[in-house]
Amino acid sequence: MAFGDCPDDGALRHAWGRFCERLRESGDEVFKEFNPANPLQRADAFRFLTQNLGQAFDLALETRDTRYPMLHAFCTPTRKLGGDAADFTYRQAWIDGRHVYRISGNSGSARFLNFTVQGPRPAMQPGTGWPSLHEPFGDIPEANLFKHQLETAPDGSFELWLGGEKRDTNWLPTTPGTRKLFVRQGFDSWDETPAQLSIERVGMAAPRPLPTPETMVEAMAWAGDFLAGMMHDWPDHPYRYSGGVVDPACLNQFPPERSASSADDARRGRLAAHMCWALAPDEVLIVEFETHDGFWMVSLGGAFMNSMDYLYRPVSYTPARTRVDSDSTVRLILCADDPGYHNWLDTQGFAAGNLTYRNLMSTATTTFRTRLVKRADLASALPSGSVRVTPQERVAQLHTRFDSIRRRYAL
Repeated sequence: MAFGDCPDDGALRHAWGRFCERLRESGDEVFKEFNPANPLQRADAFRFLTQNLGQAFDLALETRDTRYPMLHAFCTPTRKLGGDAADFTYRQAWIDGRHVYRISGNSGSARFLNFTVQGPRPAMQPGTGWPSLHEPFGDIPEANLFKHQLETAPDGSFELWLGGEKRDTNWLPTTPGTRKLFVRQGFDSWDETPAQLSIERVGMAAPRPLPTPETMVEAMAWAGDFLAGMMHDWPDHPYRYSGGVVDPACLNQFPPERSASSADDARRGRLAAHMCWALAPDEVLIVEFETHDGFWMVSLGGAFMNSMDYLYRPVSYTPARTRVDSDSTVRLILCADDPGYHNWLDTQGFAAGNLTYRNLMSTATTTFRTRLVKRADLASALPSGSVRVTPQERVAQLHTRFDSIRRRYAL
């Protein structure tokens, strides 16, 4: 048997060839202006591309049939995308508003849990004139359910229904345009456990059909569009269109007028503020804000707004894991080597990247201050009582992080 013996051979080969062309073109975006021209960050950009190559056909094919839904781990320690936060987990399932779905499992102990039903993805975001981000982003939230609204048994078990007739509890409505379920969990202390979730369509009575050549051709096109859009849009799209993301030319500071006050983020159960940073090897950036009630998190990202290595490195902080100075100020220290202070954010030797603050389930705002100092002057720039750690204590902290992240992802 050879090429041409099957009537679909030509269409399949053409679709695969076009996908490979899109992949090659996507690689050229590694060298865009926003990505610093140094070995670590050039390599990280290709890693960003290959990580998402690994999920392109999960999204385009393996989980695509809404009659047979699957909860797909959208971001993990080895797959980063979309300004993901180190202390969030993200899962999605393609669904169809014409069907009814049942989610079952255990709510776990993560401090934040949110189920969002997403509607159609318009070409332009309503009321903004902004083009939508690449697939699978850009769809419009239709309904939300937060952890405190979820009724569970004493052991944390529950059932949640999507679509169908209205239920008094544990129900999210759908519409004819509903296309996706998005599940986010936010973790504060290292001992919190993740929710255990599964999804099924009500009425499944037969095995999932095997992909046809037509299915594969469509999936190859979708996967190529996904990768090309991803490499084109990050980080350009948020810089150009999102009012919540700072101009990258304004480095190492949060603009005061954007101090965690986005109305768009509020509907997703959060407020956010964003900063671009750039550091020389002998520089340190100190980020300060007043301690406040609520659940906030700060997370480092790379040039493509992909989260940094949170499995092995201290690249994020939350209230339970942060030390506050005696003047009620949180001081986070960005640099490439361990400064010996508790609140170290490890830049991994990158020359530039992103820092994002999120405040969850709160409308409270805060104001940030930043100071750029030489590495040799760090001690004199901090209060004398700022909590220090020994090398042995840092190793213990990193092991605790490692164990907790593995538990979140069942690694």
